[in-house]
Amino acid sequence: MQQIIEDENQLKEVFKQAFVELLQERRDLLYDVFSEVLEDIALANAIKEGENTEIVGKDEVFQIVESES
Repeated sequence: MQQIIEDENQLKEVFKQAFVELLQERRDLLYDVFSEVLEDIALANAIKEGENTEIVGKDEVFQIVESES
């Protein structure tokens, strides 16, 4: 079905409908995007927090990790 888009409002509505269909049919894509965004935010926050903490050696880190596992 081929249609001619006559005005900007009609074009916006077509894009909205297409976007809603995409989200309904491919929820997994939306989940993956939000998951990646949340991971990036958490990593950025961890890096910022790490910039303000004491520097420790690699051996100390491995001791803590091994003792917790």
